[in-house]
Amino acid sequence: MANKALGMVEYQTVSAGITAADLMIKTASVEILQSSVVCPGKYITLICGELSSVRAAVDAAKVQLGDRLTDSFVLGNPHEDIFPAIYGGATVEKVKALGVLETFSAPAIIVAADAAAKTSDVALIELRIARGMCGKSYMLLTGDVAAVSAAIDSARVAVGKDGLLLDSSVIPNPDPSLWASIL
Repeated sequence: MANKALGMVEYQTVSAGITAADLMIKTASVEILQSSVVCPGKYITLICGELSSVRAAVDAAKVQLGDRLTDSFVLGNPHEDIFPAIYGGATVEKVKALGVLETFSAPAIIVAADAAAKTSDVALIELRIARGMCGKSYMLLTGDVAAVSAAIDSARVAVGKDGLLLDSSVIPNPDPSLWASIL
């Protein structure tokens, strides 16, 4: 993903979401990474490409179908830990403190994770994007307590301004049985 940008749109309806996905790939040279229904019947499309193309594609979808848009983002230089965390391929060698942050939308959790990962030395464990959670999303990360606290604070600021932050916590020393259930 070097020199690539990410963009995402989330729509209230499947029809608007599929229409937006088609519009985005017809507007600019972008690649669809994911385009699917998520709970509770919303539709998300995650794209990548050069920053100008991703911005043009997301902007076109927002303008044309903005009345049914729930949330969106464009990230110019996404942190490399985002992809393994989204697709379940993140490997964590040493667990320390646990950070948890939950949002009301799928795009918001990716923005939060990017801010968190760029703030301090933490490892993203998982990004659960609106599946089986009534449209909410969450992230899990680990690192030293101070790093996790700083990352969660940064993520809260990144998504809190739009009212999409639901809750967060930092657990300094999670029990080993909790780690076993998460990892």
